Amino acid sequence: LLTERRGWPVVDRPRRAGVSSFGVSGTNAHVILESAEEVVVDQGPEPAVVPWVVSAKTAEALGEQAARLRDGCAAVRPVDAAHTLHAGRAALEHRAVVVGADRDELVAGLDALVRNEPAAVGKTVFVFPGQGSQWVGMGVGLLADNVVFAERFGECAAALAGLVDWSPHGALSDAALLGRVDVVQPLLWAVMVSLAAVWESFGVVPSAVVGHSQGEIAAACVSGALSLGDGARVV
Repeated sequence: LLTERRGWPVVDRPRRAGVSSFGVSGTNAHVILESAEEVVVDQGPEPAVVPWVVSAKTAEALGEQAARLRDGCAAVRPVDAAHTLHAGRAALEHRAVVVGADRDELVAGLDALVRNEPAAVGKTVFVFPGQGSQWVGMGVGLLADNVVFAERFGECAAALAGLVDWSPHGALSDAALLGRVDVVQPLLWAVMVSLAAVWESFGVVPSAVVGHSQGEIAAACVSGALSLGDGARVV
């Protein structure tokens, strides 16, 4: 049993050490540690921009987590910290992403987060999905309760009139119709465009939009690259 620090010389086999813990009421834990082979890893070039993802259970804890990261990041490569924050930590309810080209920019973003200034950290992007995000009854509640959604969905339905042989309003609750690809794609487009109008009515205006499949067409309409009529014809 070691009672003081001593060297651990290199030998002609993997070095191993036993660690034992004897706790209250006979609780024992035993671990065998083995030295790993030294591996030289090509770290590659630093990326142009690095994102640091921060998350916590509360808004207050989010600022505290940002402060700990800011105070402890001096000895860590920004890209390594980015990987660990993304892959090694849970994605909790309150989240923020700090983006920077170097450590100084990342630390400045963390400072803003600590001061509870999320607007200084990044911009808003709307991401529109493709087929597979639909469900029977989607949008029905918003049609009844949200005037902005109802008006914009009505405009989308009017743009689709003459191009389809089904009712967009009726198709939202029709499982058989939603099983048809020629229905679900235009319908999802209409729902996504209408949802974007709801977000914008609350002051959430995107700095950029991106989408996949019919989501790409919705993104083009929301950005103004396509008119509603052109978007309906494309989808």
